[in-house]
Amino acid sequence: MPRWKALPEELDPQVREFAGQLRRLVDRSGLSVAALGDATGYSKTSWERYLNGRLLPPQRAVVALAEATGAQPAHLTTLWELAERAWSRDEMRQDVTMEAISVAQARAALGWDADQAAAEPPAKSAKFSKGTKAAPAPGTTQLPSVPQQRRTDTPSAADFPEWAAAAGPSPAAPAPQGPARRSRLGRTLMFAVGAAGVALVAGAAFLLLNPGTAKKPAAPRPAAAPSTKQVLPAGVRCTGAGCVGKDPEAMGCGGAHAITPSRGRAGRAVIEVRYSKVCHTAWARISRAAPGDQATLSAGGHSATARAERDGAAYTPMVEVTGDPAKVAACGTTVAGVKGCSRPVPATPAGAPAPSAGAAVR
Repeated sequence: MPRWKALPEELDPQVREFAGQLRRLVDRSGLSVAALGDATGYSKTSWERYLNGRLLPPQRAVVALAEATGAQPAHLTTLWELAERAWSRDEMRQDVTMEAISVAQARAALGWDADQAAAEPPAKSAKFSKGTKAAPAPGTTQLPSVPQQRRTDTPSAADFPEWAAAAGPSPAAPAPQGPARRSRLGRTLMFAVGAAGVALVAGAAFLLLNPGTAKKPAAPRPAAAPSTKQVLPAGVRCTGAGCVGKDPEAMGCGGAHAITPSRGRAGRAVIEVRYSKVCHTAWARISRAAPGDQATLSAGGHSATARAERDGAAYTPMVEVTGDPAKVAACGTTVAGVKGCSRPVPATPAGAPAPSAGAAVR
């Protein structure tokens, strides 16, 4: 039976290479995960998450592993920095993917029928001037590609106005209906009108012969509203108020489903707000901290606090977030009394280093 579980397929190559290097160092040293925890001061549970690609270890844990296995800390730290940048890029791409999923779910809830669009006749070919993109046929949507984005459905250009300009001119108008189609439509209408006339005459005759049977027509029933129940991705077990007070990892809200909208420092400890769009929740995470340092987050009338353990990391239970996650702040307090709060993380281009955390204040 293999010692290690297979790494998640969605991991970035840089993160996958880093996790594989950590596994090779542990295997070469002959240490068990429990012994590695005793040697580094980080718990066995934390190392299982780090070595299985579920969580990126803090830099101090990487240095401690290098010392325990006899590796060069500088070389391992370089690989960790590359993995941390890749981890941040994955969070940004996941946010775009979650937006596309939400748009697809909204379209399905509103009753969009792709088969009806496919039944429409294609527009006649049109000639365009040099440098103009060809318009897509009616009933189809032409979208610019999104690099390294996995989608379960394709949103239309109307869902994202900024994509409309990149998609080229508006589609041509549908071609006029042919004589055969008009003929079939005319016969259908004539048959419907004739059937309605026969039913009307029969109904009038019945009422004349039976005047006491006329009743007031029943009030029409209101049309049923389309279902708006959210379809959760595989592994996600709660959303909104149903997640309050629960563990984000156990409920499937963390990992690839979470981003970091704000980050800060309290002394040397890093304080982060983690937000899951699919679960509509947030939680505070503290890392690189001393045992006893704590982080607190409040939102939606709920608050949660986490205290760092021997491995210097911890995270709070979830609170519900209905507004802008960038406005949710987490604050930390060290055992020495140093305090600091998170600040919104500005958007950075793919590949750029993550912004540094805000300075701590007492």
